[in-house]
Amino acid sequence: MRSYKKNRRPYLTAYLEDGRCSFSNNLSGNTIRPFTFGRKNWLFCDTPNEAQASAIVYTMVEMVKANRVNVYHYLTYLLEKMPNDRMNDEKMDILAPWNENIKSEIEHRANDANQSYVNCQGAPAAESIR
Repeated sequence: MRSYKKNRRPYLTAYLEDGRCSFSNNLSGNTIRPFTFGRKNWLFCDTPNEAQASAIVYTMVEMVKANRVNVYHYLTYLLEKMPNDRMNDEKMDILAPWNENIKSEIEHRANDANQSYVNCQGAPAAESIR
């Protein structure tokens, strides 16, 4: 056991060399927590294509949250701007939630709807839809 730890010491202490690295995995744990809630929902994916579509949407939502962008307004914007055909990586980068132009557009939309820019849930209240 001692040699196992000794041989892996450089990997186990790598976080000490970079101040950006956390020695806690709380962020990882909190990020994957929704997966535990989603497991029951994913039981109803009858085909691999349904499961893949669910995973893609879930990944997109988590990516938007990680970039502190309003999820509802981002997805609405994305559905309006994306053409019906497939897009290449370069075109997708333009629509990515980390793109500053997209962030400012979503912030503008959220402000127009009287919602927080960083409200991760983002859906407007029922009375504001009417």
